[in-house]
Amino acid sequence: MTTTPAFIVSINQSHFNLNTSNVAGFFGGDEAIAAMTTVHLYRGRRWLGWYNSPGSYTVAKKFGQLAKSRFWDGLFPGPNLTPAEVFGLDGKPGPRYWGVFSGTDMATGHLAYLMVQKTKDIQAEAEVKGRETTPLSVTIVDLGDGDLKHLDQAPMMSIHHALLAAIPITISLATCAISAVSGDWLAFALIMIGVISSGISCLVMGSAQLEFASVKEAAKGVPPADGVLLMRTDVVILRGAEKDIDPITKGKFVLKMNGGPEFRRIGLCSLLLLAQFLLQLLLIPQATTFGQIMFISSLAASWAYNSFLSSLEQGKIQINILLKALRHPPMLKIALKNRAAQAVFTCLVLSDDVRRPSSSNSDFKPKEVLQRFVPNETRVWNTWRDKVVEELEKHEEDRSFDLSSSDLPGFTDHEKQLLKSLFQDACNAYRGYQTHIHKIKFISSPSSNEKQLC
Repeated sequence: MTTTPAFIVSINQSHFNLNTSNVAGFFGGDEAIAAMTTVHLYRGRRWLGWYNSPGSYTVAKKFGQLAKSRFWDGLFPGPNLTPAEVFGLDGKPGPRYWGVFSGTDMATGHLAYLMVQKTKDIQAEAEVKGRETTPLSVTIVDLGDGDLKHLDQAPMMSIHHALLAAIPITISLATCAISAVSGDWLAFALIMIGVISSGISCLVMGSAQLEFASVKEAAKGVPPADGVLLMRTDVVILRGAEKDIDPITKGKFVLKMNGGPEFRRIGLCSLLLLAQFLLQLLLIPQATTFGQIMFISSLAASWAYNSFLSSLEQGKIQINILLKALRHPPMLKIALKNRAAQAVFTCLVLSDDVRRPSSSNSDFKPKEVLQRFVPNETRVWNTWRDKVVEELEKHEEDRSFDLSSSDLPGFTDHEKQLLKSLFQDACNAYRGYQTHIHKIKFISSPSSNEKQLC
């Protein structure tokens, strides 16, 4: 006995076919991947994947690479990356870090990259006047108030963005029910397959725990870890103890995911998504026109939500998580106009003896700092470095960056002109430092800053 549908849809009597198989698995793939990479970043996100998401083939090929065995490598070929790398939580190279007291010189990783991106976004609070060649900056970051340890769990973002998943979930279930009521059980089944495969995949992949990996314990008695992250135009000065700076220079995100190293559950989820793609690709043209409209409606709502999640920029979300874990370290950005002034200004900030025991300053070599910024080995630059170092090692009241005739033996007129310009740059940097010294010394202690300014 044939079951009569609850209502008759007139469009089903036509010969019109939407040919929706073309969008069943390929449409919205990039957005679906971007949405899946947020599953560890938002609280509750792993429970809210129950909608008919497009791009199942692209998602399966991307995350199926996590599963490691001959079978999975043949089904989902590609590099064997770590879970953090697959989900975009690791892999970005950071700038070189140089510890001015410890002498550490090393390449940094993903967390240093995030810190640098944050410093690029903040506005300069002051500008040092002088000769302009290229816009430069020095950003000071005080990390002393943080207490980030090895394998600390990363804080998650608020659930309010994830709750918007209620919209595609509701639409997917509604279109599924309407297809059943109209008598199109094929469209009902295909939408339900998409809901189930997406929900299970989100639940399984989101079960991993996001943590910080860093040095387990800093050695006792190490010198201050103050150092610089060196870039082409910008410099970030990190101030703090070794335990505070290690998470930035040596740390990274890790995803603690069960089932490693083979990650069979991830492989099975990817296989389920691949099955969804094949079934929808082959069978959706057999559904009624109204059923195909319901199917496309569920895909459109899911694609809109995935697009919203991808628009939030995962990099900025990671930056917010990092800053939250570091207890939002205070930052101060100073704009400068040339490399010589930037080098001298950095020296002055790092040689500040108010922030550390005087004994540690014996390890501070300003000439090495200047050499890092301006490695030129010419007579002019060597003279400039020697004179600037001589002045920096004096007491503040005795410092003078004026050029005397005794400093210019045997120089040509062009060399003398260049030296005068460079010494004027050093003088401008010193004046700028003196002008903003209260901000620089006490950016991590607002109350002290206010006291000094009164």
